[in-house]
Amino acid sequence: MAKSSKGRMPRLEDVADVAGVSHQTVSRVINNHPNVSKATREKVKAAIAELGYRRNTAARSLVTRRSHTIGVLASELSQYGPANTLLGVEQAARNAGYFVSIAALREVSGAAIADAVSHFLDQAVDGIAVLVPHAETLQALDALNIPVPVMAVGSLGNSQVSGAMVDQRAGARLAVEHLIAQGHRRIGHVSGPAGWTDAAERAEGWREALHAAGLADDLLAEGDWSAGSGYAIGRRLAARRSATALFVGNDQMALGILRAFAEAGVSVPDDVSIVGFDDQPESGYFSPPLTTVRQDFEELGRRCLDVMLKEIEAGAGVSSTVVTPELVPRSSTAPPAAG
Repeated sequence: MAKSSKGRMPRLEDVADVAGVSHQTVSRVINNHPNVSKATREKVKAAIAELGYRRNTAARSLVTRRSHTIGVLASELSQYGPANTLLGVEQAARNAGYFVSIAALREVSGAAIADAVSHFLDQAVDGIAVLVPHAETLQALDALNIPVPVMAVGSLGNSQVSGAMVDQRAGARLAVEHLIAQGHRRIGHVSGPAGWTDAAERAEGWREALHAAGLADDLLAEGDWSAGSGYAIGRRLAARRSATALFVGNDQMALGILRAFAEAGVSVPDDVSIVGFDDQPESGYFSPPLTTVRQDFEELGRRCLDVMLKEIEAGAGVSSTVVTPELVPRSSTAPPAAG
């Protein structure tokens, strides 16, 4: 990085001198103000590049009383949904000009959440996004006196904490209604593990769709999100043949079920139709390609930041936002076999 002629790091005024403009104009360019001509903007950018100018974020924080940093508390990042939710939130924060400080929990407990929140507050973050998809998360947050806006991602929040979520129940209903429309009447569900908010919401959506159609909800098995658990459940289901269709809580478990069914000679979709959840990139290449429910993680991240920044920058109250999922039909579903 270049230094000024006085041997110090370049300042905004140095950029203005090199570009031949006022320091107010340089400030407008740095802050993406629209009232700057293209030619002037290019001159300022060239001067910034020549000098190696970097904005003094510490000084800016003293003036604005904000760090322009958001803390993101996350868990279960080995799973597709949480990992991509984190990416969506991080990208949205960067696009909004905020830095992101990430704390990943090894265990989900009130003490671990409190410790991470304390760490963020020591960093003077402007807000905290919590990506911990467990039922006790809101209770843990309620027990803390957090002086900055908090967003529970994957939940509607409550009177103290804002929320941003993909409508998991609606996604599950889309999956089951798709199977019902094809003529299936015995539709089982392989859920995620107990204690996960997403697993509980998807299971409830499955029940709601079945009840609305006057169908029984007695075919339920619990997995752990992994392909291995799907494979073990699939072996048991292949031996019983009690359902003509399955709504599976995520694509990874569906992958394991497909493998177990193939080994047992159960044809998908001729013998059993399968719908997954997430639409991970590989789902279209399963054998057969998997019908699934897509979550828009980028939109979830944008919505999360929009709500949080309204609280941080405009003092808005607690609120929630919901992203609608989308069914992606592929060849793992078909009408049930006659007879």
